[in-house]
Amino acid sequence: MTDATRSAWTIGVISDTHGLVRPEALAQLRGSDLIIHCGDVGAPAVLDALRAVAPVRAVRGNNDHGPWAVPLPVDDVVELGPHTLYVIHDLAELVLEPAAAGFAAVLSGHSHRPRVEERGGVLFVNPGSAGPRRFSLPIAVAQLVLGPTHREARVIEIAA
Repeated sequence: MTDATRSAWTIGVISDTHGLVRPEALAQLRGSDLIIHCGDVGAPAVLDALRAVAPVRAVRGNNDHGPWAVPLPVDDVVELGPHTLYVIHDLAELVLEPAAAGFAAVLSGHSHRPRVEERGGVLFVNPGSAGPRRFSLPIAVAQLVLGPTHREARVIEIAA
């Protein structure tokens, strides 16, 4: 099925793994057409594990260092049919107006706080952290579903 005739895309969104690949996170991402990692990957093995589930796009987070992280962009634009997604690790570093740029959604990480909200016609998705627990924040990933004329996202908390 080509992108032009596709009825929907399921995007798994993960962030802030910090080198930890949780089997529960991988289980939640199964069935995704694409996985987007919003930075602080932590180790190349994380990307390898995700690639075993689905194709992966990833950006570099503030804790991604070393030769393996150099090829990761600091931001990315992902096009899926009529939808264009903007991916960045830290939303505070956003220097463009997503609605004016025509983005359907902005995907980010960094805060470890899962959140889905719409602002100015743009869906903002932060899957939270799927890595080591930080404070009392939940362990989570997100799922983004893009149809020809709609988009919706949800956070999926992982019991860990």
